[in-house]
Amino acid sequence: MHPWQAPEREVDALVAGRHHDPFSLLGPHESPQGLVLRAFVPDAQTLEAIEPDGTAIASLMLRNAAGFFEGLVPGRPAWARYRLRARNAGGEWLIDDPYSFPPVLGPLDDHLLVEGTHRTLYERLGAHPDSHEGIDGVRFAVWAPNAARVSVVGDFNQWDGRRHQMRKRVDSGLWEIFAPGVGEGTIYKYEIVSADGRLLPLKADPFGFAGEFRPATGSIVARTDTFAWSDAEHIAARAEGEARRKPMSTYEVHLGSWRRGEENRFLTYDELADQLIPYVQWMGFTHIELLPISEHPLDASWGYQPIGLFAPTSRFGDPAGFARFVDKAHQAGLSVILDWVPAHFPTDIHGLSHFDGGPLYEHSDPQRGFHPDWNTAIYDFGRREVANMLIANALYWLDRFHVDGLRVDAVASMLYLDYSRKHGEWSPNPDGSNDNKDAVSFLRRANEIIYAEHPGTVVIAEESTSWAGVSQPVFAGGLGFGFKWNMGWMHDTLDYLSTEPIYRPWHHDKVTFGVTYAFSENFVLPLSHDEVVHGKGTILTRMPGDDWQKFATMRAGYGMMWANSGKKLLFMGQEFAQRREWSEERSLDWHLVGMGPHHRGMQLLVRDLNLVYRETPALHARDCEPEGFSWIVVDDRQQSVFAWARYGDADDAPVVMVANLTPVPRSDYRVGLPRAGRWREILNTDAALYGGSGMGNLGEVTAVEEPAHGLPASAALVLPPLATLYFKWEPESRADTADLPKQNLN
Repeated sequence: MHPWQAPEREVDALVAGRHHDPFSLLGPHESPQGLVLRAFVPDAQTLEAIEPDGTAIASLMLRNAAGFFEGLVPGRPAWARYRLRARNAGGEWLIDDPYSFPPVLGPLDDHLLVEGTHRTLYERLGAHPDSHEGIDGVRFAVWAPNAARVSVVGDFNQWDGRRHQMRKRVDSGLWEIFAPGVGEGTIYKYEIVSADGRLLPLKADPFGFAGEFRPATGSIVARTDTFAWSDAEHIAARAEGEARRKPMSTYEVHLGSWRRGEENRFLTYDELADQLIPYVQWMGFTHIELLPISEHPLDASWGYQPIGLFAPTSRFGDPAGFARFVDKAHQAGLSVILDWVPAHFPTDIHGLSHFDGGPLYEHSDPQRGFHPDWNTAIYDFGRREVANMLIANALYWLDRFHVDGLRVDAVASMLYLDYSRKHGEWSPNPDGSNDNKDAVSFLRRANEIIYAEHPGTVVIAEESTSWAGVSQPVFAGGLGFGFKWNMGWMHDTLDYLSTEPIYRPWHHDKVTFGVTYAFSENFVLPLSHDEVVHGKGTILTRMPGDDWQKFATMRAGYGMMWANSGKKLLFMGQEFAQRREWSEERSLDWHLVGMGPHHRGMQLLVRDLNLVYRETPALHARDCEPEGFSWIVVDDRQQSVFAWARYGDADDAPVVMVANLTPVPRSDYRVGLPRAGRWREILNTDAALYGGSGMGNLGEVTAVEEPAHGLPASAALVLPPLATLYFKWEPESRADTADLPKQNLN
């Protein structure tokens, strides 16, 4: 055996896939005798090193029948590029040796990951088509600090984990390799050997930018940095002004069931762009909120148990298709919000669970690392590398896909150590408290970074408890979210509306109580997907009475919601009063819109509510400020009448909402008004166009200087049954109504 030859034990370890550092053995290496070239090509019978132009350099000797070759090339520098020409009985083929390339990551990547501050981590980890030393291929990088060996496998190497064993960067636990000749569209996974020698199930790439269509679970090499955007005007406008003073009426959508194609197939991102976006625009919504679109294995999870956090789900197409969807939404004047799930992840064996043989992304303590409600793993928010990955993921969607905001799912489950746990199933902090301090720190830091990096975007918390300061700035002690879902308002309102009118006087405070805390946070009023599934019934079917009363009550409830303080959110199908409970397995029942006046009328009402809300500053400019709301009629529980005023800035005309939540019409109900003069009835949920009785105030009332309800003026109103009315004050000089929907006038 020559002194320049590799020790037999190292060769045996390499061909067995158990070598601790394959780059120390394979590729070009200097020796006292000259340059040594080593390669592992399992299918080759002979192997020759050649110049890039094909000129022969040297024949390599077969050292191990598994395909390990070795040869001495005296006088050749280690930096000189070469290729390999392999032959067997079937022919010959050329190889660019992956072990002939230097690292693709640098010390700064190691430092920033360990420090937890690598904001563009998605530019370094994952699979990136690239040119390295003039050769096209893909650079792969993955974090697996406890692994003994990591290989990238795919069709390009016959899924043989011995062929592309990766280089470990010991300072960070990152593994990387450049794979020449690999390109976009390649399916791949990582083969990992744990520190104790176990060969783990193949893992999808945590930073994979595309994934296979379920039930397949491979990652796909894809680019997400080359899309040509046409939304500069939208992005610029987004950064102007405060989001809490702008109209926000959100249409919440599950892309897989909004509408289906022939034979119940999923629509593509492009088909959804052509059908969904014009519809949402016509309906007058300002935002589309998408249930999670990160790649996920189970349809029934609705996306809330994602595997590929960086991959738009392949159910609807490729990443470029999703980019086109967002771009088209922006060109239509619509903002796009994504549901984002940093709280937990599924334990599927091909995912993040025990990624390198033990707890890595999840907390090692089962009391903090496992969610009993959903049988999912909980991220270790206190580990800097994990928090770094999640924050980089949030920035990725904002950067690469230009989304306008994130709605963060299950925040309450992150904040409390005892969330959904019984006594003995959780351990308090040393001071006895139950707050998850690591999660709190993570959320605060994530919000600070998101708002700093992407001005004008919004981050919304789905937080169902009374945690103080969810939407307050971090510097003021808050969590730093822009908005919080008002779950209390939602449940109270639906409980009230589902109560028979005769019993509503005893439940009057279900409506009035919400105002006592309405300005403690920047609230979104949600009628979300969770309210129309799992046996709860749709909004329509939860209303009492006969069909006419159900629709009337639903219309009146929507009228109150759009006039209340807070931004608006409505789940798809509830704008036209879907009757069947929502299912992710089928399309919405669009045929209902053409069946009689009620479903179509509901749709038209929601459209007009959106238009009035957007065009009337008093209804949105001070949604989050107590100065924007004032009770007028708060205590008429016997007649179930409510009235309040909404105010914008000093130059904005006030709007008064009056709601009659009984089936009894009231023909002479005096209501106090902030000003005398002409008040136009700009919306009436009982209008015939919406399927109502057509009762109203002939388009306007005149307020006289007769005090009532503590206000200087008042007017006698006609209150239709189960209806909500909007009145807007108009100076006498204005007689036009061009700025409001004509169909609202009686």
